[in-house]
Amino acid sequence: MLIKIDVAIIGAGVIGLAIAGEIAQRNKEVFIFEKNHTFGLETSSRQSEVIHAGIYDPEHSLKTKLCIEGRNLLYELCDRHDIAYRKLGKIIVTTNENGITKIEKLYEQGRRNGIEDLMLLSRTELKRLEPNIQARAGLLSPSSGILDSHSLQKYFYRRARAKGAKFVFNTRIIGIEKVGTGYKVQIRDREGISDFVARVVINSAGLNSDKIAKLAGIDIDTANYRLHYCKGEYFTLSSKYGNLMSRLIYPIPEQAGLGIHVTLGLDGRVRLGPNARYVEKISHSVDETQREIFYNSVKKFLPMIELEDLAPEFAGIRPKLQGPGEDFRDFVITHEEKAGFTGLINLIGIESPGLTAAPAIARNVGRMVDKLLN
Repeated sequence: MLIKIDVAIIGAGVIGLAIAGEIAQRNKEVFIFEKNHTFGLETSSRQSEVIHAGIYDPEHSLKTKLCIEGRNLLYELCDRHDIAYRKLGKIIVTTNENGITKIEKLYEQGRRNGIEDLMLLSRTELKRLEPNIQARAGLLSPSSGILDSHSLQKYFYRRARAKGAKFVFNTRIIGIEKVGTGYKVQIRDREGISDFVARVVINSAGLNSDKIAKLAGIDIDTANYRLHYCKGEYFTLSSKYGNLMSRLIYPIPEQAGLGIHVTLGLDGRVRLGPNARYVEKISHSVDETQREIFYNSVKKFLPMIELEDLAPEFAGIRPKLQGPGEDFRDFVITHEEKAGFTGLINLIGIESPGLTAAPAIARNVGRMVDKLLN
């Protein structure tokens, strides 16, 4: 006899964890399946830990709407549950005259997105705020910040478990088949292969989310769901630069990312990155030959640093829907009813600002599940 449950969530990154807590509190039977031995070991733990304001993306996009909603929810959540964070703000800088127009366009985009605290900075104003930064002009975002992303994930995990959600680690999904009003899901774990039936399946598998969608029967090329892996590496600066700045410093964004920026960890360390390189395979090693590229990029606005001050730290992979040279692609967060898969919810291409948006994404998906199960 097949075990029957209400909801199966595939993937225990920050998004899957947030969704699990949101749905479990609705008194639904929730199982979360994760191929790794614990939660949050991939994209969720290999990123900048930045709380984004919502400046960069189009005003009506999911990325913008969920980033702004998620940012507000995150700050409230961190206050309420003692999750470490610092609302220190960030400055997007340009080191030449040509970039001033781009800075002004970012300001206008942010204002259209509803961010009212942005400030354009002259060279003098920027220097007053950050004496060590050499730049022609800047854009100040006071509502940006950093947080302890592992503690956030631990909070989501404990919240879900407290509400009865069950986590199944070291488990791979090898089959998803539509049966009646639900899905037969086949898993492989240490004990072998087994099946269960879920009324709702939520695909939050991050780097493998396109593969899970395909496994469920979605034509990922027709749906335009095929992911592109975009690697981001990080280097840290020598500890002697601990008091170099008081805010996050970003360059003008690039096509595939936000540019090699300078962030402050809650522990005071100064981190550079990430870069953005499309790759064919998932690898979390840091290519030390990138050191000089990082150095040359950041030295434009931090002229005092030296090449030997940079040490490799870690790398992450972005699950991008946007391929090399392609235009903006939004998050995919959709109930696949129109494709003939009632009860299948796909989340694909959840990259930055996914961490910031996590609690808002969870609410969004929770509302979808309510419609399906109530």
